[in-house]
Amino acid sequence: MAPNSTQVLVAFDTPVEYPLPMHAHAFGWILPALFLPSAAMCVSGGADREQYVVVNIIPGEQYRPVFQEIARLYPDSASRTVRVGVGAIFSYLNQSRERTRSDLREFLTLSDEFSVPVVVQLDGEQWWDARPDLWNWWDPARPGYDTSNRENVEWNGWSPDSALMIAWRNWGRQLRVLPPPNLMSPRYRAACHAEMRVLIPEVLDWWNALPAARKKLFIGLKLGWESSIGVNAFTIPGGNLLLGKPEAQDPKITIRAERVPDRGLVTIGYAAASSAGLRRAGALREEDLAKVVTRHLDDLCALAAGLGVPRDRMFTHVGGWKEGELLYDAALNPYSCPGWSFYRHAADPSKDTGVMRVLGRSNAPYWGAVEWLLMGDHTITEWTDALNATLAIPRCRYVCIYNWSGIRANPASIGAIRDIIGHSARPDERGTTVPPER
Repeated sequence: MAPNSTQVLVAFDTPVEYPLPMHAHAFGWILPALFLPSAAMCVSGGADREQYVVVNIIPGEQYRPVFQEIARLYPDSASRTVRVGVGAIFSYLNQSRERTRSDLREFLTLSDEFSVPVVVQLDGEQWWDARPDLWNWWDPARPGYDTSNRENVEWNGWSPDSALMIAWRNWGRQLRVLPPPNLMSPRYRAACHAEMRVLIPEVLDWWNALPAARKKLFIGLKLGWESSIGVNAFTIPGGNLLLGKPEAQDPKITIRAERVPDRGLVTIGYAAASSAGLRRAGALREEDLAKVVTRHLDDLCALAAGLGVPRDRMFTHVGGWKEGELLYDAALNPYSCPGWSFYRHAADPSKDTGVMRVLGRSNAPYWGAVEWLLMGDHTITEWTDALNATLAIPRCRYVCIYNWSGIRANPASIGAIRDIIGHSARPDERGTTVPPER
């Protein structure tokens, strides 16, 4: 999610924007305030310590104008040890393979043209409108109809008879979405693998063709999008019965995301737990859902690693809503660097208990604040302090602000990024470091 920013329904050629709500994220182990150096101090060790402030492009927004804006606003970014980058989301089950590959090629070409580093996010979870052959089990009048598709969507009970036809999402406003995928369905996983086997080589071919001096244009590949079950797509009692009624008649749904596993509504995840062999009867538990998400991301990252993505260029993306919930641990696997969303604690991520707990166990070279936004009205000093506090946590590779469309007209955020860039240490011609200019 991208609260109080913008998001889109990516099934359309033109972005459909709406404001997004604040997360109730909470993470872990609190680092003493005196231990946290500035971002400039954190990156002063040399080129291998380079960090990035990334701005995310909403799906459907034109890429070129964003690259042009970033290059114009931060022309000296390339000479600093904290650089400005751009991120984009490629929902490979939401449009044709040809369209997704074309979009990705354009994005990578613009990175090279403008010398702006990039994060490539591949999404097969949140939007999958273009694959009715996977989810349409109920409507013979629509493409892809097959009753066996019940196995590819989530259930609200232990039987395929409880398969969902409809779900809801609240990213600033309530909207109907397709039933969420069964993350452990063999057919769903095969579909994700097939698209990744096309898209990841595109990224690697681009990266490998770059001269050595420009390799850092590739910040990383991000897999997952607040991977979870029952939060970004949820249901209510009798939800399927509303499918044939006008959306305007849908009840206003209040999700209690801190309540696991039902999130204050209806527990889902039965299909995934069953497909994974974790459980086929009894009460579904928090640990069952966390194990599913762990296996999901482990599988995606293993595939990417097998295709040639090194660990220091791969990041996961997990969301968490209950204080220190087990889901945070799903970000950790041996193939990637962990990443999480930060909203509630964006001003000081060291207070996020689940993240800090997992970082204490991680042997990955980096981690990422892969979705981040300082909520509400803040001064340039508050924005600068928040970005510095995030980047200063050891091994933070990048912070990704969601979204550029929501901050581009905000002088405080724009100025804070300029301040971070301008005050980061930079190597001189002898390979040592010079103090940041103040």
